[in-house]
Amino acid sequence: MKVAVVGAGSWGTTVAGIVSAHADTMLWSRQAEVAESVNTDHTNPGYLPDAVLPDDLVASTSLEETLRDADVVVMGVPSHGIRDVLTSGSGWVGSSTPVVSLAKGVERGTNLRGTQVILEVLEGHDPQTVGVLTGPNLAREVVEGQPAASVIAMANESVAQDLQALFMTPTFRVYTNPDVVGCEIAGALKNVMAIAAGIASGLGYGDNTMAALLTRGLAELTRLGLAVGGHALTFGGLAGVGDLIATCTSEKSRNRTVGYELGKGRSLDEITSSMNMVAEGVKSTAAVLEIARANEVEMPIAEQVGAVLYDGRAPRDIVPALMMREATSEGHGMAEARRRGST
Repeated sequence: MKVAVVGAGSWGTTVAGIVSAHADTMLWSRQAEVAESVNTDHTNPGYLPDAVLPDDLVASTSLEETLRDADVVVMGVPSHGIRDVLTSGSGWVGSSTPVVSLAKGVERGTNLRGTQVILEVLEGHDPQTVGVLTGPNLAREVVEGQPAASVIAMANESVAQDLQALFMTPTFRVYTNPDVVGCEIAGALKNVMAIAAGIASGLGYGDNTMAALLTRGLAELTRLGLAVGGHALTFGGLAGVGDLIATCTSEKSRNRTVGYELGKGRSLDEITSSMNMVAEGVKSTAAVLEIARANEVEMPIAEQVGAVLYDGRAPRDIVPALMMREATSEGHGMAEARRRGST
């Protein structure tokens, strides 16, 4: 078996290292120095400093070499880069080849999830074999071999089980889930909530605030997920609350880091220009909000994050805006979102 992993960022590289234990694996990087470092020194110092990669992992700067004859394709590029990269390599992807997205965002301009973009680019591809790997998976901890769990979401149960075996290691436990929509929406929205959590931390708020934010953030995530057709159980699992906890509370989280620095008073341009890795929530918050408006789903936390990111609202002003909203019941909007999701 040959596995192609497209994208040599921190998570793409980590996943390539995982699957190289089970199959011949080729990692595509657009940067020649990254490919050379993986091949000669078995490191990716720009994204995973101090991590030693498997000797069997091979890297290339050629999409054709990476994708040709691949039995599984893993898209490890951010959501805003999937279309361009996959379009360049689409001619070498078989129509029934399983394609797994690692992206946790929504394409701005189209409001499409990663798997939707993949299917739009790969015309005629079997939609049952396109899915997503998602969960509370901070790359640095996984590459160090710390115990972690994830979800492979794909409609074709048999293919999902094959991929489950491909990704599983003694320290990386993988579950299957047929709910591709719910898993992807959860992955995109938790990044928005992580920015909010970072802002709260940067402003100096404590544990009560964080607990409230995570709980109400989960409510927003679930409302939107149900409204677009996700399954309720998904949001209480690894792709939902699990990823939400990890991304909102860990100092290793890029999205939380962006929020934290915003809370400390730094500008967004200053923050993002100093990062060599992508915080997907910065770009996809706008798309998430458009999806929410199209489905008439209230998302007050996400709206305040959007106001800070795009409208120049001061981070300190989002707290009174949230706290002084009209009083409602805890399950407000959930039944309506569930009804729309089932029609």
